[in-house]
Amino acid sequence: MTTPIRFLAILPFLLPDLALAQMRVEAGQDAGLLPWTEAARVANGAALYTEHCAACHGADLQGQPDWQERDADGYLPAPPHDETGHTWHHPDALLIRITALGTEAIVGGNYRSNMVGFADVLGEDGILDVLAYIKSTWPDEVIEVHDQINARAAAFGN
Repeated sequence: MTTPIRFLAILPFLLPDLALAQMRVEAGQDAGLLPWTEAARVANGAALYTEHCAACHGADLQGQPDWQERDADGYLPAPPHDETGHTWHHPDALLIRITALGTEAIVGGNYRSNMVGFADVLGEDGILDVLAYIKSTWPDEVIEVHDQINARAAAFGN
């Protein structure tokens, strides 16, 4: 059976899940795990970001120059966390795991990254606060898309 035919065979089983995901998005459910609307948590996240993240990711979340090009040692520079980066392309649960464990631990294989895990440094609340701060800086359109990504991830158990 070719791939398109296989996909068509399972499509009827996916449609209810897709419909559920769309209903959750439209209802604003499962908008994520980050407390980005809580001023105290965002303020704490901003302070923690300045202390632990800005040296690599930039004071204005702009990331390092040429962040999509590997350096001579095979490492990617720190990406931006503003709307020009790809942070908002990932559901909250994945962002939390990357921040807690480090990129290499999540991606695996031979992937090389200078991003270490911060679970022991920030703890769970600190990680949530830093990510809440980052999300709070995004334009409304980006936040809306990110909320949809979170709703889809929740609908499919990711």
